[in-house]
Amino acid sequence: MGAIDLPKSPNVFHPEKPSAVGSRNSLAQEYRDQQAEVNLLLEEETNKVIHHLTAKLPKDVLERLDVMGGLKEKLYNYFNQNYQNMFNRYMVTSEDEMVKKVRNFIDKEETKVLTRYTPKEIADLLDAVGGADKFNTGEVEKSMVNMYGHLQGHIQRGVNELETHTNSILRQKTDTGAFVRGENAYSIVKCAFKDNQIKPKTVSDVKLSVNILDSELISPIFHYQVTVVYLMKDLISKHIIDNIDKMIEQIKDDRIDQGIEELTDSEIIFTKIGKVEAFTDDNAEEAKSKRYNYMAKALMDRIADLRAEIDPESFDALNIRENIKKIIDMENIRNRGFNTAINSITSILDTSKMGYQYIENLKNGREVIIREYEDTDIANLPDERYQIKMRYFDNAQLIEDRKAYDVQLKSFETEIQHIWDILEVIYQGQKKSFRVNDFDDLALKNKNRVKKLIKDKSGEPVYEDIAKVWDEISFVKPAETEVEKSNRTYIYEKDRIRSKIIRMRERMKRMYDFLYPIERRVMEERLTWLEKEYYRFDYMINPYHLQPGLLLDVDITSIKRKKVTLDAMANVLNEFLHGVSKGFSDAAFASFSRRRSTVREDINQSFSSASVEEDHTVAETVPKAKVIAAPKAVAAPKKKAGVVDTRSKSRRSGGRGSTLTEL
Repeated sequence: MGAIDLPKSPNVFHPEKPSAVGSRNSLAQEYRDQQAEVNLLLEEETNKVIHHLTAKLPKDVLERLDVMGGLKEKLYNYFNQNYQNMFNRYMVTSEDEMVKKVRNFIDKEETKVLTRYTPKEIADLLDAVGGADKFNTGEVEKSMVNMYGHLQGHIQRGVNELETHTNSILRQKTDTGAFVRGENAYSIVKCAFKDNQIKPKTVSDVKLSVNILDSELISPIFHYQVTVVYLMKDLISKHIIDNIDKMIEQIKDDRIDQGIEELTDSEIIFTKIGKVEAFTDDNAEEAKSKRYNYMAKALMDRIADLRAEIDPESFDALNIRENIKKIIDMENIRNRGFNTAINSITSILDTSKMGYQYIENLKNGREVIIREYEDTDIANLPDERYQIKMRYFDNAQLIEDRKAYDVQLKSFETEIQHIWDILEVIYQGQKKSFRVNDFDDLALKNKNRVKKLIKDKSGEPVYEDIAKVWDEISFVKPAETEVEKSNRTYIYEKDRIRSKIIRMRERMKRMYDFLYPIERRVMEERLTWLEKEYYRFDYMINPYHLQPGLLLDVDITSIKRKKVTLDAMANVLNEFLHGVSKGFSDAAFASFSRRRSTVREDINQSFSSASVEEDHTVAETVPKAKVIAAPKAVAAPKKKAGVVDTRSKSRRSGGRGSTLTEL
């Protein structure tokens, strides 16, 4: 082939010249005969089918088939046509993908080249802004980060929705697991499903309460009324804890370098406690005490009892306390945590298409109420709705809420017992004195006969003389310990109230049957109202089960067969918890590090006890690795129990192990 026959450029068009436009031959094939290869392939496949037919079909059928003639030609054409279709589709797809990759590669390379040059207009713009050396790209970078963050958020939200729908399909039911999954499941305080009062067959009401503790919040939350001194002491305390953690890490590294066994979890705790005295003390009156190393006592005294507001009459912008408060306010430590939580929940609701018509932000009370609809009358509301109440509790608030909870439950017991007594009096007054009405009448009628015929002979006391400890309403309650006194669940009391309500309804039905006198109507009306209020109270959260932190109380109403609000709220809750809470962390797993069990006598790959000759042999085999035998127990320096060596790292001989020892 001469030089003229070679394709010079893509403008060459020929059906047979290698690599020309429209050619069926390629230089990559190295002048192989493609047509002969295709014919060989088609011939082989056709012969296989013919041979299979001749082996399987009966002889009389083969005689009537033109096996060597028309049938073989038809098979050949069929294979050829299908092969060409598949090959053409493959080539078209490959060419399209290759064109895309080449185009993208060229665009990328052109972009790299273009970034080396700065147009004159951009240079003039930089000079107008303040000079090329002073131009700040911070805002542009923030915009890029925001764009990528929003994109990632949309992708994550779509994945969460897909996961929620998949789980609901696999479960074929709706349960608590549909809301909070994975590492945040522990935060659920209460989740209850019940039928709607108006539409019990088609609509369900869900109560979900999530408690995020103070230690789990990414951004700490403080009450608005907290003093400036409290904020300063909290900052200093965190700084001290961080310094102690750094010292502990240094001690761990030193012990590993010296070949000493690592600290256990208990030893780490005791060592941390022992280091506290190095940073602070309990002497609050001495100005030179360690607690005032970070902030002088005089400054602490200046800001004593200083809260969120200063009286305008005593405000002076040049005073020390005003300037200290201004520094704290500029850092926004007081409001940062709660505002972050509000921004998080509202933005997630907006992006999740969960709009709301009503929001009330009680900033000073650290409480926010969000409702999908402004109206609170359930008769006028649709079947798909939600309400969120987010509140921050401290220990003092929980104590007061627990006191109110105790009083309210005691009030229900009193009211239920009152109607119980009235019903008992009416029942006893309606008894017929001349006949047996119930078991008590029967027992009283036969009391003397039982005593004379049975008890006197056996010497046992009669039933009436035995102390009755079971009231036949609920089982005997066990004695309370300190655990029950400090954390009252009230399960026993609530079951007792519920049992009394059921028994009173059954007794009224037996007493009056189909009659409805004024007494029955009044008692049933009172009992119905008390029952409704009691179940509403029982639906609330028991404050004894809460801990100081953020409480997210969600009330959802959703159609059972659609569950639109349920699925959407599940995604909202998971995304909110991921953005606000650090989650539960086990200190034992968090502090886990490389154990000394990985440092053994045979870690230097020696099959016998380490000796000087073997060390020299290994050192000659691996000349660049300094091989030192692992420290033995007898050679370790003697140390007193409980004493931690906090000396700095030394570079003495044998102080640091070899590469093989550190493996």
